[in-house]
Amino acid sequence: MPGQLVTQMTKWARTRASNVAGELALLCGLAMWATALPRIRRRMFELFFYAHHLYIPFIVFSALHMGVMVFCYVLPGVFLFAVDRCLRFLQSRARVRLVSSRFLPSGAVELNFAKSPCLRHNPTSTLFVNVPCVSRLQWHPFSVTSSSSLEPDTLSVVIKNRGGWTQKLYETVSSLPPSGGHLGVSVEGPYSPAAGVTPFLGHDSLVMISGGIGITPFISIIRELVYQSAMAETASMPRLLLVCVFRTSAELDMLDLLVPASGGLNGAPSLDLRIEAFVTSESEPRTGNDPHKRPCQPVWFKPWPSDAPVSPALGTNGWLWLGAVVSSSFAAFLLLVAVLQRFYIYPVDRDSNHVYPWAARTMLNLLFLGVSVAAVTGAAFLWSKRGSAREAKKIKSVDRPMSPVSLLHWAGGGGVERELESMPAQ
Repeated sequence: MPGQLVTQMTKWARTRASNVAGELALLCGLAMWATALPRIRRRMFELFFYAHHLYIPFIVFSALHMGVMVFCYVLPGVFLFAVDRCLRFLQSRARVRLVSSRFLPSGAVELNFAKSPCLRHNPTSTLFVNVPCVSRLQWHPFSVTSSSSLEPDTLSVVIKNRGGWTQKLYETVSSLPPSGGHLGVSVEGPYSPAAGVTPFLGHDSLVMISGGIGITPFISIIRELVYQSAMAETASMPRLLLVCVFRTSAELDMLDLLVPASGGLNGAPSLDLRIEAFVTSESEPRTGNDPHKRPCQPVWFKPWPSDAPVSPALGTNGWLWLGAVVSSSFAAFLLLVAVLQRFYIYPVDRDSNHVYPWAARTMLNLLFLGVSVAAVTGAAFLWSKRGSAREAKKIKSVDRPMSPVSLLHWAGGGGVERELESMPAQ
C-alpha cells in the first residue's frame, strides 16, 4: 500500500492529470501562504515579496495538473491578471521625473515626482518605488501623501530612514547638490482603493490615529478634504480629529506635511481639524534652537530627456484602451488556439484526448496566452506613450521655488487647535 501511494504521487501521466504537477503547485501555494503570515510579512517583507513570485510556477503546474479543459474555468481570471501584470511591468521599466525632495529633521525625506494631470488617484493610495543606484531589484511600497485634486502636477511620498534600503536612499539623496543633481527612479502605480470604499464625506466625524511615519496615509486624506472644503464641493464637511504619537519632538515636523510645501491654496479652508500630538520619549519642552524650527530646504533635481511624468499605463483614455486590449488579446489568443487545435493537434489526436500529451497541449496554450497578451499590451502601451509624450510637453513646469509651509501658518494660527502632551506651545 505505501509503495502504491508513492508510485501514484510520483506519476506523471501522459494523457491524464499529473499528480507531480499538482504536488508542485501545492508546494508553491504553501510557500506563498507561509510567507504571507503577518509576523513574516511585517518582519521580512522582501521574503514575502519575492516568494509571491511563485505564483508563476503555481499557475503553470496547476494548469499541467488540471488540463486545458478544467483550466478554462479559471482562464478569465488568469487572463485579466496577465494583462494587468504586463501593463505594470511595462510601466515600471520607464524612468520617471523626480522634481525635488526635502529632508525633515526626523530623518524622513519627501520625494516629489512630476505627474500627468490625467492621472487620478484616491486618498490612501500606494506607490512602489525603485531606485536603481540603491538596488536594481528592490521595490518598496509607500503611501502617497499628495492629493491629485490639490496637486494635479505632483505626486509625493515620504520615506523614513529606518536602515537598510531606506538608509541608502537617504544617504544617496543627501549627497546630491542642492540643485542640478539627478536621481534615476522607477515607479509602479499608484494603486488606489476602489471609489466608494473609503467614503470620507459620508460621516459626521473622522478619527485618525497614527504612530510615527504611520501618519502618511492620513496626510492624503486631509489634503483631499482641504481641497474639497476650499472648493465648496460639499456643504457639510466632517469634523477631523488626528491623534498622532511620536517618539521625539523632531518628528513633529511630520505635521507640516498636512499641506503641500507650495501651499496649494490661498488662505485657510473652512475645515474643522483638531490635532492631538503626543511625544513619548521626551519630558522636556523644545528649546529655542530646536532643529524642528529650521526650515526644510528642498533639493531640486535636473530633469533628463528620458524622464517622464508619472502617468496612467494606457494614457488618458485608460479604460477604453484597457477594454480594447483585453478584447483584442483574447481574440488573438482564441485565434492562435484554434489554429493550433485544427492544424496541429487534431491530425494527431482526432479529438480522442488520449494521444496528444496533456502537458504539451497545456504548455502551448499557456505560451499562446502569454504571446497574445504581451503583443497586444505592448503595442497599446507604446501607442499610448506617444500621446503621453505630447501631453508631457504641455504640462506646466513644476520646477519653481517653494518655501516650506508650516501647518500653523497655513491655518492662520487659529484654524487648527494645537494640543501637545509634555510639549507646551511656544
